[in-house]
Amino acid sequence: MDLHKLKHIYFLGIGGIGMSALARYFKAMGKEVSGYDKTSTKLTDELIAEGIDIHFEDHISNIPSSIKELPYAINSILIVYTPAVPIDHSEYVFFNLNGFNIKKRAEVLGMITETAHTVAVAGTHGKTTTSSLIAHIFLTAGLDPSAFLGGITQNYNTNLLLSSNLKAIKNHSTTPNVIVVEADEYDRSFLTLHPEMAVITSVDADHLDIYGDKKFVEESYSLFARQVRSKLILKKNIVSKVDSGKQAITYSVNDDTADFFAQEIKIENGAYHYEIVTPTTIFSNMTLGLPGLHNVENSIAAVAIACQMNIQEEIIRKAFASFRGVRRRFDYHIKTDKLVYIDDYAHHPEELKATISSVKEMYPGKKITGVFQPHLFSRTRDFADDFARSLDLLDECILMEIYPARELPIEGVTSQLLLDKMRSTHKTICQKTDLVKEISSRQLDVLITLGAGDIDTFVDPITKALNSKN
Repeated sequence: MDLHKLKHIYFLGIGGIGMSALARYFKAMGKEVSGYDKTSTKLTDELIAEGIDIHFEDHISNIPSSIKELPYAINSILIVYTPAVPIDHSEYVFFNLNGFNIKKRAEVLGMITETAHTVAVAGTHGKTTTSSLIAHIFLTAGLDPSAFLGGITQNYNTNLLLSSNLKAIKNHSTTPNVIVVEADEYDRSFLTLHPEMAVITSVDADHLDIYGDKKFVEESYSLFARQVRSKLILKKNIVSKVDSGKQAITYSVNDDTADFFAQEIKIENGAYHYEIVTPTTIFSNMTLGLPGLHNVENSIAAVAIACQMNIQEEIIRKAFASFRGVRRRFDYHIKTDKLVYIDDYAHHPEELKATISSVKEMYPGKKITGVFQPHLFSRTRDFADDFARSLDLLDECILMEIYPARELPIEGVTSQLLLDKMRSTHKTICQKTDLVKEISSRQLDVLITLGAGDIDTFVDPITKALNSKN
């Protein structure tokens, strides 16, 4: 399929972070873009404001007539869907029965990146911040990249960065010199990519509803690593888990046997200061404005990539100083002497552990109150003990009910299951309707909201309530 010859792109699940980036890409390419999503969100509002037609009711009558009534031009139409869309979805069934070209999001991303110098970032944690920082370094260095990211960058307020030579791309004369992509392991999506260079940040058990067992997660990452054409960069402690068939460059936040590592780490005025040791030199007095030791580690991976691209130290340093992070990744909403409120996307036990530990490190002696919305019944079931251990790091824990996403309920799997497994005595379950009132009634030092469901829709109401109280 020649993507340049397409006229109409229709997305089933257009509001997802990865799908919306593709929608924006094709819109910028001058294509007619439209789509369906289950729920209206801030992101779908933004897409509509950008001129993309979106509806929220699953019915074939809502499919634009320019797509539905042009069967003779079917080769100029592409239907892109996310695996979260059920197979009995009426619009999906319609497209299948009528012979439309239908592809998964990952397949389309693979087609876009096939002939470019692609830098991919994979991993169960850390890939959004790492890929966003890499893209920011490339932009600072004048490499003019495009980037498909798994979050909204604070610097650019988007999940899609477009090369300035887009006009040439639209005229079929070239493709972007460099593309940075976040490589998603869900449904083995990243196996559609064959990047020139790649980072793998972590290989923890996740998405066991797809993989069944951790060994198949590791097998999938090994397959992805073998598709990397040139440089593979691995976190030092996962080398034994990834059979890449090639010599990898390693990095670590604290292991001095890695090729790239940090030393002399200290916190001053809420920022990390450290040195990065590379195979040829030491970057001294590096400063990253993002909280969390895990973000120091992410920055080392970004430096390893930058060094492979021969980007000079002063440019990397400049990019670090101006990088503002990613929305919903350690995202400050209130930061005063009396109260701190942070929102974070953490939804896996290891992510919770990293975020909560970082907050405790940043605010020693302060009471840490966390609100967690579990994401998926299957993930809650598979990692219940690990979730409980991570949540016990909080001084106070408020649990919301499980956000189901694409799943139906599983008998016996509720937030009460996590509450019962926690050792902490300062814990409770709160319904959505009572959440803002519950938080407002508490004496707070540091508040964190955590989760990948719709907990983000409470961030503004919580912020307003706490500001009015204080």
